[in-house]
Amino acid sequence: MNYDDRQATWQNPRVLGLLLLIFLVGAAAGAVVMKLADRAMVAQAMTEVAHSRETAKSADLARNRDLTLQHFKTELNLTPKQTEQVQLILDDFLKYMQTLQDQMDDTRALGKQRILRVLTDEQKLKFEKVMSDLQKPPSGR
Repeated sequence: MNYDDRQATWQNPRVLGLLLLIFLVGAAAGAVVMKLADRAMVAQAMTEVAHSRETAKSADLARNRDLTLQHFKTELNLTPKQTEQVQLILDDFLKYMQTLQDQMDDTRALGKQRILRVLTDEQKLKFEKVMSDLQKPPSGR
């Protein structure tokens, strides 16, 4: 067989099939890596937002505790010893309330995850919109 009778390498179905297979595997691997990277970035962003919210919540709680303590101290004419005892009670109460809030947040997040697992991609988008709408404060009419 001479050179003219042989097919060019690029026209050989086996070579074309192998190249197509390599391309498809590469595209699929790239898509998986991008999806995982996207999820990791979203998870990191959510963690940062949650951390900033927790920091803000803690600051708000401390401010509220201080204002409450000052109000009690002034209105009730607390002695220094009473002020110290009331501050400890308020600290305990706020820790308890924060623990309850954290448990409620965890329960809410778990419920949301469970719901998302049974929804289609289209339903998930609608669900996220509904949840977002529920979190918005009602507008005055």
